[in-house]
Order: sequence, then structure tokens, then C-alpha cells
Amino acid sequence: QVQLVESGGGLVQPGGSLRLSCAASGSMFSIYTMGWYRQAPGKQRELVASITSGGRTNYAESVKGRFTVSSDNAKNTVYLQMNRLKPEDTAVYYCNAEIRLSNIATVLYDYWGQGTQVTVSS
Repeated sequence: QVQLVESGGGLVQPGGSLRLSCAASGSMFSIYTMGWYRQAPGKQRELVASITSGGRTNYAESVKGRFTVSSDNAKNTVYLQMNRLKPEDTAVYYCNAEIRLSNIATVLYDYWGQGTQVTVSS
């Protein structure tokens, strides 16, 4: 059973910084992509940033230049460094991973963390 456990959310003032972490554990063959999504009240869940096992990154336009996604493949962990936070960054942030479970089947499965609240307010 694969689990994603997030940490690092909280309350921060505009212009401040936070760092989110997400560790994947359980029985798996390999992780293809890990990333972060967010969902604000009344809005759809949206991609914030993702990173492949090869290090290729992808960012939402709204966070480019402010957020940095990175990973430690040996620890199956993804990080999201969030700088110059704005009130509109307030949301529940969810970790996501595309995981191959066995060395026989090439199917990728989607897994989600429980979510961590990020609130940007003065």
C-alpha cells in the first residue's frame, strides 16, 4: 500500500516563505512523477508544479519565479519551496505521485496525499 505524507503547511504573511515536503512510502517499483496541486475554496484543483524522476520540471504560470519544486529520489520525497507568497496562494496543497508498482506491468498509478493547508494572510 503506497502512502504519501505531506508536511510543512501553515499560516504565513504576504511576501513570506514556506517549504512543503511529501514522502512516498510502501511497496513500489519506481516513481515517474511527483508534484503538487492546490485547491482553493470554490475552485477546481490545479497543478502547481511537478518534477519527473529525470528532473524535468513543470510550473503553473502563476507560480513561476516564486516556487521551486525539487526531489530526492533516494528518499522518494518531493519538496515545494514557496517564496514571495501572495494571498491568492491560499489553498489546500496536495502531493501527487505517478507510480509504477511492479517491474512487470508498466501501468502508472496516481496517488494523492491528504492535503496540507497553506494560508497567506496578514
